[in-house]
Amino acid sequence: MSEVRYYDIRCVRGEVTRIDIENRVVESAGTSFFDRTVVRALASNGWGILIRDHVDLDSKHEIDTLVREAARLAAVTKDHLDLADAPRGTLPVPPPGEDPREIDLEEKTRLLAEIEGAARIPGVTNTRANYTEGVDTVRFLDSEGNENTYESIRSGFSVVAIASRNGVMQMGSEREHTIRGFNLRGRHDLGRKAGEVAVSLLDAKIPKGGMQRAVLDPELAGVFTHEAVGHASEGDLVREGASVLGGRIGERIGCKGLVIVDDPTLHEFGFMPVDAEGVAVHRTEIIRDGILTSYLHNRETLAAVGDGIAGHARAEHGAPPIVRMSNTFIENGDATREEILAECRQGILLIGSRGGQVDPGRGVFQFNAEYGYLIEGGETTGMLRDVSLSGEILTTLHNIALIGDDRRMNPGYCGKGGQVVPVSDGAPHLLLKDAIIGGRGE
Repeated sequence: MSEVRYYDIRCVRGEVTRIDIENRVVESAGTSFFDRTVVRALASNGWGILIRDHVDLDSKHEIDTLVREAARLAAVTKDHLDLADAPRGTLPVPPPGEDPREIDLEEKTRLLAEIEGAARIPGVTNTRANYTEGVDTVRFLDSEGNENTYESIRSGFSVVAIASRNGVMQMGSEREHTIRGFNLRGRHDLGRKAGEVAVSLLDAKIPKGGMQRAVLDPELAGVFTHEAVGHASEGDLVREGASVLGGRIGERIGCKGLVIVDDPTLHEFGFMPVDAEGVAVHRTEIIRDGILTSYLHNRETLAAVGDGIAGHARAEHGAPPIVRMSNTFIENGDATREEILAECRQGILLIGSRGGQVDPGRGVFQFNAEYGYLIEGGETTGMLRDVSLSGEILTTLHNIALIGDDRRMNPGYCGKGGQVVPVSDGAPHLLLKDAIIGGRGE
């Protein structure tokens, strides 16, 4: 196999348990099993990639055969590339507080049904809840003699409530995902909160759109950090010329004191003991004191772009690794929430996220908040609905006037390139000046 410059093999075996309940009816509940291996061979012209089930990684003959097959696929590519050197090492995986594998499916279903039932307060017409649990055993080896094996367990749930009145429908939702063990016990409060938000939004006003001061809560500020800054810092987008941050290393792109980090070592939902290329993971400061300092990389994009460290390769089961975020957040500042509201004086407080869109290449975004409140005289007053935040990424980073001291991380899943991986994002409360708020009110 002299024509192969490098190869690696990543096998993930495990199980996924899912439970879905809608309007008190258990729609599905069960466990599926998988065993998938991705083989990558780097020849002179680029990657050849094979995906197989049930590979015996202890069989040298089977490995040699798969690598040769991948190398033949690589021969048809015309994408010469190099791989940067990168440190190796695997972090220990924190043990779960209560191992979800020790709780039977019937008990999990009963507990999820209690959370879903708690959301059915007066005014709520529809509810649904789901539980997802994943157990992965990962084994990695490559042609450079590196090997690692680890097991990870992730579990979590979400609950949605829909309230309706006179043809108007509103939604409240809550979620909690973790690497710290089984988390369905005693979470009725989140079910009830979802119902209360949905009902309250029936009486909320629709704000008047325009430019004004805005306070972002930790969830929406975290979504902005992930979507608008995190994706734009990914080395593959930078290499392709599809990022507004390309070519700006060393440039001030945000307010003084702003620090934005991606840290796979944190024991949050995006934790990685090692990346999908067998590279050691480290905290990466994307922005330090408002200055762009680093991109996120795998070995390939680091060699092509530079300005950063590898260790940000991630992959869904049975898929090749690509550059991804893990735990992405804004570091705490020194302002309290009360100080931020007082400094805002007149404006709007935006809470939660209902998705949106971002164009990292053009550097523009639009996010929908779950709900909001008017800020009058430095205090929150009336509840608002159908409110959004939009703008340019770099302008918004410069428009951060105060950074709170109450960072909170929120778990979720991130899609890119047809792959979905667990992540978390977070921030403290932020005060924005000249925020572009969307609404239809008068």
